[in-house]
Amino acid sequence: MQPVEDDDGRRYLLVKRSGESSLVRDPITGSEAYRPNEELTAVEASGLELAAEAVPEPVRRVLRATHNDRALGLLLTLEDRGPTGVRTLLDRTDLCESDLHGLLGEFRAAGLLAEAEVAGERGYETTALASEGLARLRGDTV
Repeated sequence: MQPVEDDDGRRYLLVKRSGESSLVRDPITGSEAYRPNEELTAVEASGLELAAEAVPEPVRRVLRATHNDRALGLLLTLEDRGPTGVRTLLDRTDLCESDLHGLLGEFRAAGLLAEAEVAGERGYETTALASEGLARLRGDTV
């Protein structure tokens, strides 16, 4: 799957090339069409990364940041509870302090969590990006 780009900057996956035209697939819609070869230019990108663009960015971000069910559960808990203090998270989850802080740091680095003050103490809340990604994963209307 070689990525190509047309004159308007739209990226496609090259399915088949012939003498005058090429069959290309839109990675987002999956639709295929023949385009003249002179309108297409090779792109320095991974075809697999381009294919992944069929999944909305907020969902991809959640998937990349949650390595297992516990991590996904923590992010969902923060989404459902709203801003939550670190002490509360330690008391109400089965994560040790080190694991909890590691996950919170990964989520912050991914742009899924923001610091929040809860009852005068440090806490965290999900960002709009995390909320959208989780809603799409749950099948909610966004």
